[in-house]
Amino acid sequence: MAPAPLKDQGLERSLFFNRVLIAFAGVLVLTGLLIARYLELQVFEHETYRTRSEDNRIQIQPLVPARGLIFDRNGVPLAENRAIYELALVRERAGDLDRTLSEVAMLVDLTAEEVERYERDDARKRRPYAPITLKAQLTEEEVALLAVNRHRLPGVEVSSRQVRNYPFGELFAHVLGSVRRINETDLRTLDPVLYSATDYVGKRGVEKFYENSLHGKPGYQHVETDAHGRIRETLFVEPARAGHNISLQIDNRLQIAASAALGERRGSIVAIDPRSGGIMAMVSNPGYDPNLFVTGISSEEYTALSTSRDTPLFNRAINGQYAPGSTFKPVVGLAGLSHGKISWDEIIEDYGYFKLPDQDRVYRDWSWTRKNTGGQGKVDLQRAIYRSSNVYFYDLGTRLEANDIARFARQFGLGQRTAVDVSGASAGLVPDPIWKRGAKGEVWYPGDNVNYGIGQGDLLVTPLQLATMATVIANRGRFLAPRLLLSSDEPLAEFNAHTELPRVVGPTPDDWERMVDAMEDVVHRGRKGYGQNGTAWSYIGQDIPYRMAGKSGTAQVVEIRQGEEYDEEELDEYRRKHAWFIAFAPADAPQLALAVLVENGGGGSSVAGPVAREVMDAYLLPQIARQ
Repeated sequence: MAPAPLKDQGLERSLFFNRVLIAFAGVLVLTGLLIARYLELQVFEHETYRTRSEDNRIQIQPLVPARGLIFDRNGVPLAENRAIYELALVRERAGDLDRTLSEVAMLVDLTAEEVERYERDDARKRRPYAPITLKAQLTEEEVALLAVNRHRLPGVEVSSRQVRNYPFGELFAHVLGSVRRINETDLRTLDPVLYSATDYVGKRGVEKFYENSLHGKPGYQHVETDAHGRIRETLFVEPARAGHNISLQIDNRLQIAASAALGERRGSIVAIDPRSGGIMAMVSNPGYDPNLFVTGISSEEYTALSTSRDTPLFNRAINGQYAPGSTFKPVVGLAGLSHGKISWDEIIEDYGYFKLPDQDRVYRDWSWTRKNTGGQGKVDLQRAIYRSSNVYFYDLGTRLEANDIARFARQFGLGQRTAVDVSGASAGLVPDPIWKRGAKGEVWYPGDNVNYGIGQGDLLVTPLQLATMATVIANRGRFLAPRLLLSSDEPLAEFNAHTELPRVVGPTPDDWERMVDAMEDVVHRGRKGYGQNGTAWSYIGQDIPYRMAGKSGTAQVVEIRQGEEYDEEELDEYRRKHAWFIAFAPADAPQLALAVLVENGGGGSSVAGPVAREVMDAYLLPQIARQ
């Protein structure tokens, strides 16, 4: 019997063939899948993946435009740009964000507020791979530490950039305003293309009004980066276009002098050139350092400013609304002349008090005391102005219709915004019967006319408006709208060059000259005998080397009951009377008109008058010395 074969070669050949066939089929399938994937990547989705690759390798980065500079009329820089180092983080390259932030916090002084702001900005950022500011200003030591540790800080970038700087600090804070970080409200109104390169926008003052011109136009660059986001090559650059430089009517030296004259007192000074309407000084005290808002103010610092009883963030010059007191009397006097209710020669007897017919209420003169009824004796309009006779203007107020006073007062810019380029100015209030019915639901009483005559009651003005009123009187009825802009390196779209408004209608040329004479007597009249001196003569007029026309005023903060008087020193400081003084000089050819407010200062002539004299001296005495 033959032995059985050790293997079945046919079976083995069959198995081998089947395995080769299966392997070959698998290779064909895999090759087909590879080819299909290749076709997908290189043909069908070529543009998609090429774009993704380019986005990882090539980035379009916006370039920050240099913000336009702001100068005073003498070329002194009031707002400039300075370089700082900034720490930013690219979220897409940061990996573990919490770890990266922890690493950074060990190297730089990183506050919780800065981290919170980063997270808020990162959540609303406008494009991927955009660096978001983490810390706005680094010290040189922090820059060095970050450079040494850069290899373990993915996505962290340190760059140099220009930020706004205000070299005079709080001196011009309320004039210039400041730039501040863009917030969520701003993002809803700002052009995302124009503001793609900056985190700041002008807020308040000149920075806000001329934002479109100061901001400039951003540029951009195409750069090639490595896997860590570092720039390897710049491929193309479209330069940013700097913002326009502007010069203001403001005189730096006069602003310094006005601030020094006001000292530590709360209040405001606005000085205008009557020949052009240019605002040469605008002080609101106390102020604040606008530089605090540029790179970010701490919550503690902001709370201290916003809760201070002295309200340093409040711009008294354009938003403080106060009763003008006796500074309003020249307007009432001119209204009486214009409507034929009085003449310059008519005389009344001022006994120190005034009563409406069939009424018991007594309206007192400013000189009234319990021991002495006061009074100015025989008073005509000129004497009523330089002695500030309340009784005369009580009487005149009742002769005029309330609507006539209101319409006439509005011709001087009261109750409206007339400044060409002052951002956010308040309109004040010139009341009339229609306003009172709508606002208070009450009729207009004869007593309202009495108060109107001496600038009290519901009448409200700002220091800017009273300075404007002074320029109109200085110009004998010619009205030039106040403005801040002097010039720019290119015409600005925001500025309306037409600044002349309609003349005041009513007074004759003689009326204007005689009113100016009466206001000169406020300062210069100094004859012997009771009641002959102007109200400001003993405080500012005895040694003045030029002719100044002025008018003092006090505005009550608390109501005085019938038959009572109070001691200012016993009142809380913030409840004392406000002191006003308006003036212009030289009286025959005015070069400067101003309004001074000292909040809770007391007497206008004794407190605000010397402040006005100091500002006038600072401006006029150097000119007199050169003659």
